[in-house]
Amino acid sequence: MNAGTLKQILLITDGCSNQGGDPAAAAALAREAGITINVIGVMERDIIDEKGAAEIQNIAMSGGGVSQIVYTKQLSQTVQMVTRKAMTQTIQGIVNKELKHILGSNGSIEALPPEKRGDVLEVVDELGETVDLDILVLVDTSASMKPKLETVKEALLDLSLSLNARMGNNQFSVFIFPGKRKETEKLLDWTPQLESLTTIFPKLQTGGITPTGPAIHEAIRHFDRKRKLRGYHTHDDGQYFEESI
Repeated sequence: MNAGTLKQILLITDGCSNQGGDPAAAAALAREAGITINVIGVMERDIIDEKGAAEIQNIAMSGGGVSQIVYTKQLSQTVQMVTRKAMTQTIQGIVNKELKHILGSNGSIEALPPEKRGDVLEVVDELGETVDLDILVLVDTSASMKPKLETVKEALLDLSLSLNARMGNNQFSVFIFPGKRKETEKLLDWTPQLESLTTIFPKLQTGGITPTGPAIHEAIRHFDRKRKLRGYHTHDDGQYFEESI
């Protein structure tokens, strides 16, 4: 079974969007484009704004992904957990689609006999280690995120190390919002390594609005540009295949 390249947006934020439309609607568009959106809400104290928490959950739900609200010190572990959980969730969806194709509308991993289910879950685990993965990270750089950016940087470096231990190929891209002159700014184009964040993150300026919806739209466009560029360099369309739920 070929799971293709899994595409994820990882949104790291600590509050509500306040510019540019409904981010959950943008997340739904991402899901339609085969991109899963995972959202991590970062907090420093025991209290998180209920509106912000609801928005975090709604974005992930609309984007077919996973959401988690965490303390800053737990961020690194959570970023890895959420990313891998979403990978497994997506792969299971692909497997279920294959089972429905083979077994009919009642086909699913859960409906299989225990011995068969174990075999299928082994395949899911194997795909999790071998599938190619594209992750676009969206980092909220509004004023309240300033004391958390160092931890965000370390969490992303840990994520890079963790995922690069897999057999599958990884590509990362990093955007921030708001940018210096526009709602979203690209910090890092597609790369298998995130070490350059060490020099980039300390120079980031924080402040301003929180245009989460426009940031998600820009992330979708960036995935689309990557797809078109790869298509341009691939003369035979059969040389690569992408599939997502």
